[in-house]
Amino acid sequence: MAKLFSPITFQDITLKNRIVMSPMCMYSSMNEDGKLTPFHMTHYVSRAAGQVGLIMVEATAVQPEGRISPQDLGIWDDDHTSGFTELNEQLHSFGAKSAIQLAHAGRKTQLDSPIYAPSAISFNESFQTPVEMTSMDIKKSVEAFKDGAIRSKEAGFDIIELHAAHGYLINQFLSPLTNKRTDQYGGNRENRYRFLKEIIDAVKTEWAGPIFVRISTDEYQENGNELQDFIYFVHEMKQQGIQLIDCSSGGVVPASIHTYPGYQVKRAETIKQETGIRTGAVGLITSGVQAEEILQNDRADLIFIARALLRNPYWAKQAADELNYQLAAPKQYTRGWN
Repeated sequence: MAKLFSPITFQDITLKNRIVMSPMCMYSSMNEDGKLTPFHMTHYVSRAAGQVGLIMVEATAVQPEGRISPQDLGIWDDDHTSGFTELNEQLHSFGAKSAIQLAHAGRKTQLDSPIYAPSAISFNESFQTPVEMTSMDIKKSVEAFKDGAIRSKEAGFDIIELHAAHGYLINQFLSPLTNKRTDQYGGNRENRYRFLKEIIDAVKTEWAGPIFVRISTDEYQENGNELQDFIYFVHEMKQQGIQLIDCSSGGVVPASIHTYPGYQVKRAETIKQETGIRTGAVGLITSGVQAEEILQNDRADLIFIARALLRNPYWAKQAADELNYQLAAPKQYTRGWN
């Protein structure tokens, strides 16, 4: 049996295969209210019909000021819950499990209102300078992630992923490039980890299901976090009960990144080997053969597919054909798939 199509269990949640729809911002909440639109329903449900094992909803803001753009999805208000409930009912009807990526953009927010970050350093000259967060601001953001978890549970999600990558707020606290604080949230890596630690603790008071964390495993900057810093962070997360590390890279500061097929997989493999935690591989993984190699060589446990799924909602079927695996079709599609 192709390992790509073997089940895997996180706590009491079993995914039917190892294919994950990677969270990708769609910037399509057209009324700037953070709510799902008909586009989102079609976008996500079509991939569930295409037999993706885990559908992960894009970065969803836990505070309105934490949106990347005015068109981002949100979960800062109880009014957001009903749309996600409807979405989850449809995703589950196709046998997919669902996840939501809880996020706050911090200094990479592109709104007209004031923006917030651990330190008052802009991302680049085209971004506004953020306000340095006070201890009360930090507490409010931690509470917002907890409230987002409550609404995620009410909406019927199976898994939560915390977005600690790509230079967004949690990542900004983790990185010495963006965190110049001199209080308990800055300085050494123990202090820089504190914000994420408090978020995980807060979320777990309301959420008993699996929690993943996406991190940027390479900051592409000499003075940024090094591999051993990430290993430290992952050990801490594992002790807090995190189930999987979703291994991306970049976005902390402007950088030129050399990309190639599977360019981030080695970091997923190293973190998995050195910490014993499960990892997800992402980044220019485009074929079933490539995904199968990663899994068979125990380099990662899940395969996060991004742009390839934008091109083809039925990528799972394409991968199955490459691996000579008989993928069960939705009954409506049986005569076309078999």
